[in-house]
Amino acid sequence: MKSQDIRKQFLQFFESKGHLIVPSAPIVLKDDPTLMFNNSGMAQFKEYFLGNATPKSNRIADTQKCLRVSGKHNDLEDVGFDTYHHTMFEMLGNWSFGDYFKKEAIAWAWEFLTEVLKLDKDRLYVSVFEGNTDENVPFDQEAWDLWKQFVSEDRIILGNKKDNFWEMGDQGPCGPCSEIHIDLRTDAERAEVSGRSLVNADHPQVVEIWNNVFMEFNRKADGSLEKLPAQHVDTGMGFERLCMAMQNVTSNYDTDVFTPLIAKVEEITGLKYTSNEIKNISEEQNKTNIAIRVIVDHVRAVAFAIADGQLPSNNGAGYVIRRILRRAIRYGFTFLGTKEPFIYQLVDVLAAQMGEFFPEIVSQKDLVKNVIKEEEASFLRTLDQGLHLLDTVIAGTEGKFVDGAKAFELYDTFGFPIDLTALILREKGYELDEAGFEAAMKAQKDRSRAASEISKDDWNVLIEGNVETFEGYDQVENEVKITRIRKVESKKDGTLYQIVLDHTPFYAEGGGQVGDKGILVSANETIEVIDTKKENNLILHFTKQLPENIEATFVAKVNTDLRSASSKNHSATHLLHQALRTILGTHVEQKGSLVAPNYLRFDFSHFAKVTDEELKEVEAFVNARIAEQLPLIERRAIPFNQAVEEGAMALFGEKYGDLVRAIKFGNSMELCGGIHVQNTADIWSFKIISEGAVAAGIRRIEAITGDAVRDFYIGQENTLKEIKETLKNPQDTLKAVHSLQDENAKLKKQVEKFVAQQAKALKSNWLAAFKEINGVNFLAVVTDLDVNSAKQNAIDLTNEMENAFVVVATSDAEKPSITVSISKNLVAENGLHAGNIVKEIAKHINGGGGGQPFLATAGGKDVSGIEAALKQAAEFVK
Repeated sequence: MKSQDIRKQFLQFFESKGHLIVPSAPIVLKDDPTLMFNNSGMAQFKEYFLGNATPKSNRIADTQKCLRVSGKHNDLEDVGFDTYHHTMFEMLGNWSFGDYFKKEAIAWAWEFLTEVLKLDKDRLYVSVFEGNTDENVPFDQEAWDLWKQFVSEDRIILGNKKDNFWEMGDQGPCGPCSEIHIDLRTDAERAEVSGRSLVNADHPQVVEIWNNVFMEFNRKADGSLEKLPAQHVDTGMGFERLCMAMQNVTSNYDTDVFTPLIAKVEEITGLKYTSNEIKNISEEQNKTNIAIRVIVDHVRAVAFAIADGQLPSNNGAGYVIRRILRRAIRYGFTFLGTKEPFIYQLVDVLAAQMGEFFPEIVSQKDLVKNVIKEEEASFLRTLDQGLHLLDTVIAGTEGKFVDGAKAFELYDTFGFPIDLTALILREKGYELDEAGFEAAMKAQKDRSRAASEISKDDWNVLIEGNVETFEGYDQVENEVKITRIRKVESKKDGTLYQIVLDHTPFYAEGGGQVGDKGILVSANETIEVIDTKKENNLILHFTKQLPENIEATFVAKVNTDLRSASSKNHSATHLLHQALRTILGTHVEQKGSLVAPNYLRFDFSHFAKVTDEELKEVEAFVNARIAEQLPLIERRAIPFNQAVEEGAMALFGEKYGDLVRAIKFGNSMELCGGIHVQNTADIWSFKIISEGAVAAGIRRIEAITGDAVRDFYIGQENTLKEIKETLKNPQDTLKAVHSLQDENAKLKKQVEKFVAQQAKALKSNWLAAFKEINGVNFLAVVTDLDVNSAKQNAIDLTNEMENAFVVVATSDAEKPSITVSISKNLVAENGLHAGNIVKEIAKHINGGGGGQPFLATAGGKDVSGIEAALKQAAEFVK
């Protein structure tokens, strides 16, 4: 059965059981501060399990894109080395929110696997929770009794807390689970060793395919458990593993989920992948197989993340995506001999395979390909640079043991993979100080973990029930009551309090717009709200102190100055989007935004620099819409499909409900939950400040509106006034500037001519100053020449004098420098290395630098150390 058919069968089966079929949520989470990525099928339903929202149906089924590469669930380093771990995977799931429970979940799981898919019952094992006396959770007798209706007791396995008790996190809903495992070994292997003994033993052919989680408890901050008011079912079935079972293969990579991608890699590289069915392969072939598995797995994760709006970057979720892609590039570079970008070519295959169920990979295909291709080219350059840097590390190593801290610097600063470092060192006869590397890595992780660690108290619920509402579209001031409150501790922010109000006017950060600030005022005190965010459908107001009386009635007041400025920038963002699509083309799509009170930032897809003329057109377009005084047309509960049919822009990577809010100014119409002006005239004016590249095919515009534009022009006017005064108030300021530039150019040529003559004269004097030390012609001088002239003299002298070792220091009081130039024969014969030498002697001038073995430079801050630096340089040839 093909993978596409397996998906359809699953969804059709649960639709027949009264489940609402919903689409996959984006793989990148934008509205959950506790997670970077959807790492399980239940992540998009957390608010329902927590009781903070009501689902549109009590029974739901879906196939969810998941990513596990960080935090508690981290499978990245296993990927490629075995046949069943993945970064991105699909989770087929059926959900019950306070509806059916264990009886139906178990019966339907068995029915689907054995009657619909007709898997061999003799190959299936099930597990139930054995209980835990420390937490007063009993053995799951109910699940045991239910399973006895379908399987014999020798196929029911008791599982411990690690294997059969599922938790959303350190706090929150949790409960016992019942797994279904399948034994895919040959009959001969099964006869020799029972599959029962291999369950949860990491055997590649005895694997879990379905997990039924029975949400019964809530884990509190102190670790204790309390019963949930309603019981839920959270199930997940690994799609790739199910395909393996259905297609009679013993590796996920031998299923049609991956074989088309593998075939494309084979076509590009000319290398062959061997099926898991083929035994006793060579070590070389095994390395090839691992590399191909890494690449076809990782391209799926990276491509879908980019399609959902997450670009590779140097921090947060973007860093994780970049790291996954670089791991794939590195495996291709080392084991498949790929020195040019090629992974981007797999996106066409991926789109053809998965486009039916995940249309975003088709619509965003060109963007995904361009971003991956540029990332590949960039990292291949980094690898090339890293190889040179590694040569420098090796040259500076005494003996054959390379310092792990230096290897970590290569990894941390330049992204050079540690396993590639170790491989190259072994090939050159060196050994890596792995303990030193691990110590440096651990120290960095500890620093990072300490900086980001957050501890949260349990909620103190003052008003029971889901009573929180947002009133901020209509009001900026409200009489409110606190419904719940908790303390949050972090190293970054210290002690803060999160307060939830019954009906707040504060806008929570979302859709690119920052959260509101303001105050809570009671009869006796005023509490400052420093930020507003949303988590699990709760609007959280952050404060630095608790009210003295948390049960009092407060007046919630939004800072209207900040709110007004943000609303101008948000409405201008919509107009900017419309302008870009009108002037550059309808291929332009929003890829990210930031709406703050002081400015707006807008990222969009476009494959060329926006010209100055185009930017003027865009700016003029937005200002024309402002001048038209277009009123806000807002509809808060319009059906999603209707809004899209009417022309509303829906952004990729965003999660929309059945009912949406549509914002319209003239012909600009977008789905948006943010705060907007009532009329475009309120924006007053729009000014683009900058435009540039963010990633391949992604551009960024930063702009300002309202008072910020006024202040901008006042600043420009003041600058022009200062220029005029400096030029003695000429009648034609522009002509005076051009005249000054011409005069400066003439003087510059005269200075360059003079400096060249001075350098030439000095070089003749320096030739006579060489000293022979152990067969080396050594020169160390101080000069008041500029850095470039000093460096050129050093190079010329090295070329003119045999066995030359030249050190030239410049005596600029603020920016002293040192250049070391060494004849290439001395580098080869005497083991001298200019880069290492200059790095060492530059310490005397409180500086640093580096370079090639035969030429290197360093800059510093302390001119008084030059004499000591030159003196130390001579020691290298004595």
